[in-house]
Amino acid sequence: MKPITEDTLKQEHLLLYIHTPFCGTCHVARSILTQIERTHNQDIFYEMNASLYPNFMQENKIESVPCLFIIDHGEIKEKVYAFQSVANIYTYLVKYAKHLFADEFDK
Repeated sequence: MKPITEDTLKQEHLLLYIHTPFCGTCHVARSILTQIERTHNQDIFYEMNASLYPNFMQENKIESVPCLFIIDHGEIKEKVYAFQSVANIYTYLVKYAKHLFADEFDK
């Protein structure tokens, strides 16, 4: 995962994993995202420690962590709080990160 920067937050397309260091559920969510990144052999997600960005959390009404915060075409599209499984996260990737599956869609 890539660390977040102020410039990153201005991107048109963003898959942002929001967590806190001592959250057990966040560690489970991280393992799901890490498994996806290993499968694709690339960094896909940015990560943010919620404790360090209280204004962002309040401005974007993040209700809890872990959260997969999805921006597409400059708009907030999803705030995923229930990671559930690798397959569940892939449903969001197919919708918002089609470039990861370019070979499959081109067939």
